[in-house]
Amino acid sequence: MGVLTDYFRAADAGVVVKYLELSDAASPVGELDGVQAKSVDPDVVLGRLVAAASGGSFVDLDSRAVWPTTPAPTDVPEEGDPWAEGPWVSEVGASARDALAGVSDVAAVTAVWVEAEEVYGDAADWEPFVAELVALARRARDAGESLFCWVSL
Repeated sequence: MGVLTDYFRAADAGVVVKYLELSDAASPVGELDGVQAKSVDPDVVLGRLVAAASGGSFVDLDSRAVWPTTPAPTDVPEEGDPWAEGPWVSEVGASARDALAGVSDVAAVTAVWVEAEEVYGDAADWEPFVAELVALARRARDAGESLFCWVSL
């Protein structure tokens, strides 16, 4: 079983929650502007990409959970709890969105990013995804929107 991760843009968390409450789609990508990103988790792997984009080391993405809307359990969630089964959606911080939106050399950033131990594959395989994510981040920034990550098992 793999982890599915998709990135998309929306005006705010309220729009995302309303969408998830009303939709039975597996992922918002397709109905909302986004990109599919199998295995690019919103914490470590995306953090490595944002670090490559900003010329630094690992970056705190300042992300926050927006779905499920119930408080996260302090212990292991029980079967049937939305925190146990997903999907989960988090909002990526504006500084991470802006770092991605500011990428001018996708090939160079991708080449640095694929050197991270958490990234599998070579730069040629990942460059189209990075280009799509950079373009998505630009559209989000230019529209005053946020980036979100949808995760499902």
